[in-house]
Amino acid sequence: MEQLLQLFVFIPLLGFVLSLLFANRQEKLISGVAYTIVGLQLAGLSVFIVSWLLHGASILNLKHFVFYKEDTIEIFLDFYFDKSTAMFAFVGALITFLVLIFSKYYLHRDEGYKRFFNTVLLFFFGYNVAVFAGNFETLFIGWEFLGITSFLLIAFYRDRYLPVKNALKTISLYRLGDICLLLSLWMSHHLWHENITFLQLEDVGLVNSHINEHYGFALFTITMLVISATIKSAQFPFSSWLPRAMEGPTTSSAVFYGSLSVHLGVFLLLRTHSYWESVEVMKVGIIVIGAATTIIASLIANVQATVKTQIAYASIAQIGLMFIEVALGWHNLVLVHFAGNAFLRTYQLLVSPSVLGYLIHDQVFNYSPKKYDTKRTFAGKLRNTFYLLGIKEWNMDALLKKALWNPFKRVGKMFYFMSSNAALIVLSIVYIAGLVIFSFYETLPPQLDETLHLLFSLISMLLILIAFVERKNAIRAWGIIILSQFYCVLAIALLNDTYEYGEIALYASGLIIAAIVGSYALRKLLIAERHVSLDDFYGHIYHHPKLAFVFLLACFAFVSLPFTPSFIGIDLMFTHIDKEEYLLITMTTINFLVLELAVLRIYARLFLGPHKKQTHPIAYRSS
Repeated sequence: MEQLLQLFVFIPLLGFVLSLLFANRQEKLISGVAYTIVGLQLAGLSVFIVSWLLHGASILNLKHFVFYKEDTIEIFLDFYFDKSTAMFAFVGALITFLVLIFSKYYLHRDEGYKRFFNTVLLFFFGYNVAVFAGNFETLFIGWEFLGITSFLLIAFYRDRYLPVKNALKTISLYRLGDICLLLSLWMSHHLWHENITFLQLEDVGLVNSHINEHYGFALFTITMLVISATIKSAQFPFSSWLPRAMEGPTTSSAVFYGSLSVHLGVFLLLRTHSYWESVEVMKVGIIVIGAATTIIASLIANVQATVKTQIAYASIAQIGLMFIEVALGWHNLVLVHFAGNAFLRTYQLLVSPSVLGYLIHDQVFNYSPKKYDTKRTFAGKLRNTFYLLGIKEWNMDALLKKALWNPFKRVGKMFYFMSSNAALIVLSIVYIAGLVIFSFYETLPPQLDETLHLLFSLISMLLILIAFVERKNAIRAWGIIILSQFYCVLAIALLNDTYEYGEIALYASGLIIAAIVGSYALRKLLIAERHVSLDDFYGHIYHHPKLAFVFLLACFAFVSLPFTPSFIGIDLMFTHIDKEEYLLITMTTINFLVLELAVLRIYARLFLGPHKKQTHPIAYRSS
C-alpha cells in the first residue's frame, strides 16, 4: 500500500501540467481537466482510506526519492500516512473538488480564468506534498509551494493596488514562517546527525533521551516549529495577514484561507506532537497562544464591517481552540474540529456575496437605528475600549511593522551609501579577493578565518537590506541582490573545511541561471519602457506579459523554488553552519528572510498594480 502514496501526491501535478496546454478561451477544457483530476484523486483516496482502515490502519511510510547524498547528509522525499494525513487529505480533496466546480461558473469569462485554475492545481499539489510529508524536507517543499501560490492568488487581480500590496504583506509573514521551519530543520540535522523522519519521532524513548541530552537546542527547534505553525495558522500576534489575503477571488479565499492552508499550522503541531509533548513549557505556550487568539479574534470578528473579515477572524478563533486541543492531546477532536471548521468557512465564503446582497436589501427597507446608552459607566468604557481595539484589529499590522520590518529598513537606509557605483566596484574586488583566499584556506590562521567569514556574512546581510530599501533603480537592486547571495555562499564555504566544491556549484548554478535570466528581463524592460524605477507600482504586465512571466520564474529560482538546484543548495548551506555559530546563523537567517521580499518587491512594483499610463482604465483599489 505504501507505493500508492506517491500517486495521491503527483496526480495534482499531472493536472497542473495538463492545464497549461490549453488557451484561456478554452474554459470547459481547463475547468474540466482541473475538477476531473481532483475528482479522480478524491475517489482513489476514498477507496484507499477504506482499504487502509479495513487492514488495521497501521502507519505507512515510503522513502520515495533521494535528491542528494553524501557521508554526512541525505536529502530525500519521504511520504507518510496516518489518521491525520487521511483526514487532511480527504477534506482537502473534497473541498478543492467542490470549489473547482463552483469556480467553473463563478469565473466564467474572467481574463484570468486559466491562471486561476493553474494556480489552484499547483496549490493542491503543494498541499498534498505537505500533508503526505514523512520528513521535514518534504514538508518544506509543500510549505514553499503554498507560499508561492498564496502570493499569486492574493495578487490575482493584479491591475489593482490593494491586492498587490496585501500579497506582499502576506508573503512577508509567510517567509518568516518558512525561515523558522528552515531553522528547525537546520538544528534537527545537527542534533540527530541525519534526516529525521516523522516515523522515527514516534519513538517516545528515543525522543525523550534526545531532548534530555540536548534540552536547550531541542527547545530552540520546537520554538521555531511553534512560531512557524503560529504564522501559518494566523494566530496572535500574526493574525492580521488572513483578512488581507481575502483580496483574491472568493473561491480561492474559500479553499486557501477559509479551509485548507490556514489549518496547516495545526497539522504541523499534530505531526510533531510526539517531539514536544514532554516539554511542558511549550505545551503551556501553545495553550496561551491559542487562548489569546480565540479571545482577541472573537472580539475583532464581532465588530468588523466586511463579511470576509468577519469570517476570517471567526476561523482564526476556532483554530486557536484547535491549538489548545492539540496541546492537551485531544487529537481525534482536533481532526473533527478541523473538518467542521473547514467545511463551514468554505460554505460561508462562497455564499457571502449573496448573503451580503440580501442584508443590504433588508437594511434599506427595514432599517431602525440602535439606541445607545450614553451613561459613562466602567463597563461601558471597557466595552468601548474593546470595540475600538477590535475595529483597529488590535493594531497588529502596526506592531509587526514597527517591531519586525522597520528595523531592517532603518539599517538598509543607514548603509545605503554602499549602493553607489564606487562602493559596488570595491565590494566586487573584495569578493574576488575572498575567492582567492578561499582557494588557499588551508594556510589561513584560524583567527583570520573566523574574522573573514563573519565579515563576508555581514556584508551579505547589509547588501540584501540595501536592496530591500532601493527605490530608484530595479537593475541596481537586482545586481545588489546577486552580489549579496554570492557573498553569503563565500561566508559559509570559507568557514567549513568540509564544504565540498560540488555543494557550492549546486547552489551557485541555480543562482547564476536565475541572475542571468532576471537581468535579461530587466534589460529588455528598460529598453522598452526607458524606466525601471521602484518608487511606485507600474503595471508593466499589461504590455509585457511574457517578460513578466520570465522575470517571475527568475525570482522564484532565486528564492529557491522547490526542485531547483538552489533549493537543495540552501539545505546544504544551512547544514554546514555549526549549531554554535550564533552570529553566522543570525546574519544568514536575516539574509534569507529579506531575500524573497526584496526579489518579489521588484516584480510587484515593476509588473503589477495599476498601469502607469493614464490612457488605460484604472481598476478599483480593492477587489
